[in-house]
Amino acid sequence: MNHPASSPPTGAAGPIAGWGSRGAALRAWLPAVLYVGAWFALYWMLEPASAGFTRWIAGAAHIAPGSHLYAALAFLVFEVPKVLMLLALIVFAVGVLQSFFTPEKTRALLAGRRQGAGNVLAAGLGIVTPFCSCSAVPLFIGFLTAGVPLGVTFSFLVSAPMVNEVALALLYGMFGWRIALLYLGMGLLVAIAAGLVIGRMNPVHLVEPWVFEIPASEGIEQRMDWQARFAQGFRHVRDIVLKVAPYIVAGVGVGAWIHGYVPQDFMAHLMGKGAWWSVPLAVLIGVPMYSNAAGIIPVVQALLGKGAALGTTLAFMMSVTALSAPEFLILKKVMKPRLIALFAAVVAAGIVSVGYMFNAIM
Repeated sequence: MNHPASSPPTGAAGPIAGWGSRGAALRAWLPAVLYVGAWFALYWMLEPASAGFTRWIAGAAHIAPGSHLYAALAFLVFEVPKVLMLLALIVFAVGVLQSFFTPEKTRALLAGRRQGAGNVLAAGLGIVTPFCSCSAVPLFIGFLTAGVPLGVTFSFLVSAPMVNEVALALLYGMFGWRIALLYLGMGLLVAIAAGLVIGRMNPVHLVEPWVFEIPASEGIEQRMDWQARFAQGFRHVRDIVLKVAPYIVAGVGVGAWIHGYVPQDFMAHLMGKGAWWSVPLAVLIGVPMYSNAAGIIPVVQALLGKGAALGTTLAFMMSVTALSAPEFLILKKVMKPRLIALFAAVVAAGIVSVGYMFNAIM
């Protein structure tokens, strides 16, 4: 005979289990909420703190307010923490977002897609998919062995480094939604058009033969809870921000020098709308430079502030991020030189066209 006291109360397990699940959710979300809250508090204090720190340095070093050096110093002191903070928030959000877009899922979405719709989808996926120069070869191999057409693969290779989420968020933070949206639209247009042109030519014979001999691999998709997704976001902040910080400091340093010392008339003449050769020259200058969007955007900000034309400046930024010389050297492992040259020529033509278009309408 069972005694009533020895039996658990009816329905008691449900509330206890419910509180346990809510407690686990709270433990998962609390660090992320505190991180974002602390970020906004620090960002709100950034401008007055940087202004005060600039005055303190200038006083200690006897730098006259209003001088070229003071202007460069103020730009450097404000922009370095600003860009790093924007990057820390963006990278965290992107790290969480990318937990939903594994390379295996990306390949599965693109496999077998035809020209046209496949190029549009590949360019769009390039915005939210992790990509850097060092991952160009495995991504290229993985896409082709999974049955992704060559032209569709190139749309992804162009879009991922050039129209990535870090570039868009930093452009929005520094210049507003209008320029960020224009860059997004024109960058996607270049990626789609480049993939369509290369896909129509279909130069498969210029891919190294051993690439097609690799059997397709099926990755195992791991299901993640919110705690794991937020943990991935924090890992991205730790790894990526530390990795690109030197490029940001270098980019802001160049931007500070331009901001403080380069005459506005000179930059307006070199990269303005008047000279037909300014856009191709900007693209040629950008190709050998090795940087990412986070490092080049402070330079873009300084160039625009000195009178450079918007189309010329954005063409320069696109060439730095999408036509990286180190990436070409890496891709040489899987492509013959003629295919790399074709890739560079098609993308460069698209970027130059975008530069002229921006200069004509803005």
